[in-house]
Amino acid sequence: MSPADARRDLTDPRTAATGADPEAGLKEPLFENLEIPEKLGPVTVRVDDHKIKRFAFTQDDHHPWHLHSSPFEGRRIGHAALLGNDLVQLFTTVYAASRVVGLHTEEQLWFDSPAFLDEAVTLQGTYTESYERRGQGYVVMEATATGDDGRSVLRHRGVEILRTRPGDIAGRGSSTPAPDARRVTGHVPAGAPAFDPAAPRPGQVLAPLAKTITTEQAAVFSRVGEYVRNIHNDLGLAREAGMRVPIVQGQQQFGVLAELLTRAVGAAFFTGGWMRVKFLNTVDVHEPIEAGGVVTAVGDDTTEFEIWVRRADGRLSTAGWASAPLAATNE
Repeated sequence: MSPADARRDLTDPRTAATGADPEAGLKEPLFENLEIPEKLGPVTVRVDDHKIKRFAFTQDDHHPWHLHSSPFEGRRIGHAALLGNDLVQLFTTVYAASRVVGLHTEEQLWFDSPAFLDEAVTLQGTYTESYERRGQGYVVMEATATGDDGRSVLRHRGVEILRTRPGDIAGRGSSTPAPDARRVTGHVPAGAPAFDPAAPRPGQVLAPLAKTITTEQAAVFSRVGEYVRNIHNDLGLAREAGMRVPIVQGQQQFGVLAELLTRAVGAAFFTGGWMRVKFLNTVDVHEPIEAGGVVTAVGDDTTEFEIWVRRADGRLSTAGWASAPLAATNE
């Protein structure tokens, strides 16, 4: 596919009008069907006005950099995590998306440069590792998003349980040790100072970001527009998987944290930011959540953070770590 013909989605929903099955010929998403290494993609998608506005709706994030102009030569840019779900979903170019009942357990993104309006971005990945733990089959994907001029936009590393019954394991938390034995608690001491982008210091707290992701937002984020059915956009499938209602995709929560950091540290988050999070507990649609973070260290050129998403019941649904170029805090 030439860049001029690039779609905004991993699959082209217009083919449904011909009666074609968009998942015909794809593999059953079973752990035993994995091939390591296994190539995923490439696929070229266009960051057009519709794709940006669709993401703005799903995240309730209408920042002017995405809808009007940005510090990058005044050009409109996609949200920092705009292409994150496309990278996560690359495996559905090989495996039948609507037969997947998986659970995303860890996500890591390196933000190398923004994606510009109408840019054709090439996505490709590889399943690099698989293993079994606590009766579940895990698979590791490494993937990239590359701009039409060859520059890196995003680099991704994710861990997923390929097929499971989420209601049976939701709330277990991560069994993987945290880096340097650090555990993110989301605790903010009383009287902790607010984050100062001009003079960051350990212990400073990011302004919290509250969200409530609705059924409609979760469904659109989770590819209902491509006729993909899953536990995030279909009540029947969610209940078959042991959930009361559809649950919010972990990657959608990741996007909330990316917004939190974009608003806190500025434009340079797009040119050197990093996030690594673990998904600990599920979030129902319409369940209020709040994203937060705290500065843990300030180096010569980098500010480091602990970040989290907290549910209304006080439990963390997502927790992890982030960093951003120190220069970003001066914009």
